Order: sequence, then structure tokens, then C-alpha cells
Amino acid sequence: MIGNWNYPTSVKFGAGRVSEIAALCRGAGIAAPLVVTDSGLASNPMIARVLDLLRAGGLKAELFAEIKSNPVGANVEAGVAAYRAGQHDGVVAIGGGSALDVGKVIAFMSGQTRPLWDFEDVGDWWTRADPAGIAPVIAAPTTSGTGSEVGRAGVITDESNHTKKIIFHPKMMPVVTLCDPELTLGLPAHLTAATGMDALSHCLEAYCAPGFHPMADGIAIEGVRLVKEALPTATRNGADIEARAQMMAAAAMGATAFQKGLGGMHALAHPIGAVFDTHHGLTNAVLMPYVLRFNRSAIETRIDRLAAYLGIEDGFDGFLAWVLALRAELGIPHALSALKVDPAKADLIAAMAVEDPSAGGNPIKLDVAATRRIFDEAMAG
Repeated sequence: MIGNWNYPTSVKFGAGRVSEIAALCRGAGIAAPLVVTDSGLASNPMIARVLDLLRAGGLKAELFAEIKSNPVGANVEAGVAAYRAGQHDGVVAIGGGSALDVGKVIAFMSGQTRPLWDFEDVGDWWTRADPAGIAPVIAAPTTSGTGSEVGRAGVITDESNHTKKIIFHPKMMPVVTLCDPELTLGLPAHLTAATGMDALSHCLEAYCAPGFHPMADGIAIEGVRLVKEALPTATRNGADIEARAQMMAAAAMGATAFQKGLGGMHALAHPIGAVFDTHHGLTNAVLMPYVLRFNRSAIETRIDRLAAYLGIEDGFDGFLAWVLALRAELGIPHALSALKVDPAKADLIAAMAVEDPSAGGNPIKLDVAATRRIFDEAMAG
């Protein structure tokens, strides 16, 4: 048995710990942070509070928020320009997955001379980077879904071909992750549900991915349990700080586990999001039962064990029934058509899904016929 295992960075977890943000920056050697968030959060009081905390701590903090919900290369380029113009020496990335991804990629690109797409997660392309040109990042999530706060990559859309690309480097890992569930208290119910289902998809696909990685498997199944216990409550009662905390932990656990691999949910969700600008977590949630059914012959024994751990009867069938019931309870649509996905693009999406890096982690090999079948079933509902 052979495995290459990497685990995340220092995580400061707990309600109210955002108050430590200035001290954490100083500890990371950051005196002039660029605070990176998305446009939807820029006017939120929590961002003003973070800026106030940083400035009160004697730091020269400025805000950058030119980020789309599905970020594109131009967002990174604008952020790097702001970083250099402001003579910043680190990034505080705060927000959902888009802000965290862009913040990490800005810090990564701040000292590089080659273009962004030269660092796509292909082979050893990451070795093209100058490690000395990668600035430190403090990451603070405001959603519980992507787990980007404990990841070494960022997902950015190349607008020239509408393809989501993963930019990767080991040093893109935030030096400190600040997980304060109070930062998620204002998240609307529909986004709580969609991002929470993203965390579930990460744990589930990591657990089902082939390969020997019992550490990832253990983290993944406990992440699924936390989602099962906490997501309905967090969606129904957004002020429940305990449920919010459990979901924040589950999100970080999902991203820690998926270094083992992802699969068909993400392989399809990435091109669908790039072409139709759909919410990533919501797209994964819609696709989930269709991918599970497709993979059944390869994962049934694993899912039987997972169901037993969760206290769900009837093995795979019981687990699938739980997924469907959870989606219904959270208001997740049952078909891609509800996301305004155009079935005329089926061949394009199927072809792009096979090329997506996540496809390689699917328990059953994905070819164009397979991804087209899953897409068609998910469209029909």
C-alpha cells in the first residue's frame, strides 16, 4: 500500500475569533494586507468590521472586491494590479469559495512573471512558479461549502473557452485559516443549503474515490455525519451557532479529504457552471443522486458501510433515499432544467466533463457516453 498524504494548515476555529485577525496577520509577517472579497459582500458590515480590526491593529489594509460569483481570469488580473499598486505584502481572503480562490491566486500571481494559465494543474506545471514570489494568505470563510480555506488551489474560469481551470501550487495553502462560524450567521437559507450540499459532495466523492487513503476516508465519513446532523438545522434556523460551527467544520473536512480525489459530480458541475454560470454547490446537489446511481456497482459496499455509520438502514438504497429526502427538505431542485441549463449543449458538456481533472477520480471510468448519460438523466429529473 502506497500513498502520498498532505494535510492542511493551522486552523483557528471558534465563534468570535475574527477578533484575532490583526494578530494573525502580524504573525504571518503581513503588515499591508489586501482584503479580497466578492462584490456581493463588499458592503456587508462584516467586511467593514474586518477592515476596522486590521487598521486598529496598525495594519495598512485596503479592499479589493471585483470578483464574479464564478471568477474569471480578468478578476485575478485586476486583483494582482491592485496588490502591486498598493504595495501589499499579503492577502486576507474573506468570503465564499470565489473570494477565497481569487484571494489565493492573487497572492500566488503577485510575484510571478508568467501568465496565469501557465500554472494550470496539469502535470508538473506548478514547478514553473517562483516560490519566492508567492505572498502569504490568511483565509476566513463566510460560507460552509467549498473548503477553499484549507486548499492549495483556486478554480478560475478561462473566458476564452468557458473552461474552469484549477490553478495549483503547494505554497498557495493559506498560512492560517480563520474559521469563525459567526461570519456565516447572515447567510440566506438557500445559500446555506447550496453551500452545505457542496461540502457533502466533497466528502462523498472523496470517500468513494478509488485509492488507498484511510485518513481521507475517515475525515470524509465524519464530514458526512456532521452535514447530516447540522445542515437541516443551519438552513432552517440560521442563528443556530452550533449548527453553523458543525457545517464550517464539515466544509474544511471535505476539502481536506478530497485530495484523495473527486468524481462525476464535480466533473459535470465544473463545465455546467462555466457555460451556464450556475451556482457550483447547487449544481453538485442536483447531480448527486444521478452520479451515485451511475457509480453504484463500484461503491455499493462502501456506501453500505457509510450508511451503517450514519444509522441509516437498507445500505445503498437507504442512503440514496436519505440524499433525496435531504434535497427535498432543503429545496434543492431535482433536475438541471430548473437551473436553466440548455439541453442543446449536452454534447459540449459531456465532452468537457471527461476532460475535467475531477473525472479521473470517479470510481467508474468516465467517457463521453457516460457523462452524456448522467447529464441527460439529470436534465430529465
